[in-house]
Amino acid sequence: MKPLRIALTKGRLEKSMIGLFDRMGWDTSAVADKGRRLILPVYDRQTGGAIEVVLAKPADVLTYVGHGVCELGVVGKDTIAEAAGDTAGGFYEMLDLGFGKCRFALAAPKGTDFFGGYTGKTVATKYPHVARGYFDSRGMDVQIIRIEGSVELAPLLGLAGGIVDLVETGSTLRENGLEVVEEIMPISARVIVNMACMKLHKPEIEALIAKMEAQIS
Repeated sequence: MKPLRIALTKGRLEKSMIGLFDRMGWDTSAVADKGRRLILPVYDRQTGGAIEVVLAKPADVLTYVGHGVCELGVVGKDTIAEAAGDTAGGFYEMLDLGFGKCRFALAAPKGTDFFGGYTGKTVATKYPHVARGYFDSRGMDVQIIRIEGSVELAPLLGLAGGIVDLVETGSTLRENGLEVVEEIMPISARVIVNMACMKLHKPEIEALIAKMEAQIS
């Protein structure tokens, strides 16, 4: 039978996930010595079974799982929230892995009253869908400007009165004269599973997720 494929977000989540596989007793040497390869085997030392790890960018993890070419994926909740069901095929969010923690937050220049006054508000963000949902929930009509780079620049340049972004320690905000106005949503790494694949490979997928859960609990 073809091994299960799990798409991993490259970078910090990849390293954390490989650490989890190591604690599960899996052989991750192929990933440690991957070179330029993007599809790599990971072996269960006890059973001899294997899965294939696919290294990808966050949005592509959703695409590969959504289309069913990878049965599972590991991606941040921020990417899931911003996609908001746009992925073909659909997926289940199965497990909070507890690492990669940060939060979505609204931030503004220190000492300003973002919600005060009667003038229109402008917000810069890399996550327009998340920002729109947040302000809609507050009944606020806000102009949202998408920024691809350092979103903290927008208030400094006078482009926006606030930003919606991921915040971990808050040091970048403080160094640029910004502060958190309100937290929007906690973020961490999640395991997702393609809906159709969950039906076709239910025992194998549930067994793999159970092994992960045993380690993180």
